[in-house]
Amino acid sequence: MIIREITDFLERIAPLRYQEVYDNSGLIIGDHETEFKGAVICLDSTPEVVDECISLGYNLIIAHHPVIFKGLKRINSDSYIGKAVIKAIKNNICIYAIHTNLDNAFKDGVSAKIAFKLGFKDIEILNPKVSFQDEESIYGTGIIANLENDMHELNFLSFLKHSLNLKCIKYTRLLDKPVRKVAICGGSCSFLIAKAISSGADVFISSDFKYHDYFDAENRILIADIGHYESEIFTIELIFDKLINNFNNFAARLTTVVTNPIKYL
Repeated sequence: MIIREITDFLERIAPLRYQEVYDNSGLIIGDHETEFKGAVICLDSTPEVVDECISLGYNLIIAHHPVIFKGLKRINSDSYIGKAVIKAIKNNICIYAIHTNLDNAFKDGVSAKIAFKLGFKDIEILNPKVSFQDEESIYGTGIIANLENDMHELNFLSFLKHSLNLKCIKYTRLLDKPVRKVAICGGSCSFLIAKAISSGADVFISSDFKYHDYFDAENRILIADIGHYESEIFTIELIFDKLINNFNNFAARLTTVVTNPIKYL
């Protein structure tokens, strides 16, 4: 099997046309025609993850975040990006990113994975990109779902923390009303606060809200900032399961490297 067979499969789940205009999803380093030996699946292609791939004798890293996101004017060992790229090329390791195209893949996407971890079954798109008749063609950012039974806000936050194994949650003022409808968007989705409010959601779960973003809740929605890494870590399970269920005897491993640059005291 060659790398192209794997990337073609991933792009059927999350077509590259789904990615945002600023993104850099796809095969970033390597040759599609390379014979596949094994894959490490991760959020971030750090030098440590490349080392892990080398130690396993694998030659493919499938990451959520693109190792090269913005334009590079030089590739050297002065940054973790340069170190990772140099090490990957020296060791014939391909690096593939499945980023905002997977974010936007709706039922197979990042936000849906969070929803399913929380026990939701029926979901809708929070911010649809295009409205299609064919459900299989629907894509967009974030999801909305309803709890079977209302929950008190603090009880819901505790449920969220326990279910996603979170160390902490940053949240806005409690509104003293039950939680029934929930908006979820993995990654940095503060730009969807207004959309979450207009959807009628009681809570908006996402990450990377800036100080003034919290004011935009305007006592109309409870914002729950769970952290960027924490909102996307289950993405690697999503990718792994899709691959294992599609390919026989597929050599793959979830990274054992914790790439979260943020620590909590």
